[in-house]
Amino acid sequence: MKKQSTFLLFGLMVVVLTACGGDEKSSAMKAYTQTKAQVFKQKTTLSGKVSNEKGPIKSGTVKAVDLKGNVLASAEVKNNGDYAIAIPAGTELPIELKFYPDENSQDAEEMTSVVAYASMTGYDINDLTTRIAKKAKELGGYSHRNIVLASESMVHVPDANKTSTGFRGDPTKQYGGWH
Repeated sequence: MKKQSTFLLFGLMVVVLTACGGDEKSSAMKAYTQTKAQVFKQKTTLSGKVSNEKGPIKSGTVKAVDLKGNVLASAEVKNNGDYAIAIPAGTELPIELKFYPDENSQDAEEMTSVVAYASMTGYDINDLTTRIAKKAKELGGYSHRNIVLASESMVHVPDANKTSTGFRGDPTKQYGGWH
C-alpha cells in the first residue's frame, strides 16, 4: 500500500510539474507572436508601383483601408503605374493598400498589399502581394509571423547554392561576362 501511494504521489507531481512548464512555454510563445501595434507617428507618404504580369497598370485608384474597412486616404495611379498616397498621422498598422481598376481597364483586377511596418514607405501592389495578403489573412491576420509565413510560401528559394560564389543574377554578367 505504501508503494502504491508513493507511486501515485510521484505521478501526481510529474503531472503538476509538466502542466506548469507548459504554461511557461505557451506564455512565452504568446509574447513572441503578439507584437505591439505600430503607428505612423506623423503624416507619411507611401509610394510604389501597381502592376500585373502584363506590366504597369496605367490607371486606377489606390485606397488605404484600415482593418475595419474605413478608407483612410486614396490616390490615382499615374500612367506608368506609380502611386503616392498620404497616410494620416496616428494611423495604426496594419492597413491594406487596395488597388481598384478604372471601369475601362480590361486587363486589370483588384489587388492588395499589406502595410504592417511603420519603418517602410515603399509598397508595390501586384499579383504576388495580393496572394501574400490573402494567405496571411487565412493564417489568422496580418501579424509579422503570418506575413513571413505567407511570403515564404509564395517565393521559390533554391534548395542549395549551385555556384561557387552564390551569384543568383544573370550568369552572363557574373565575372564580367562569359569567358
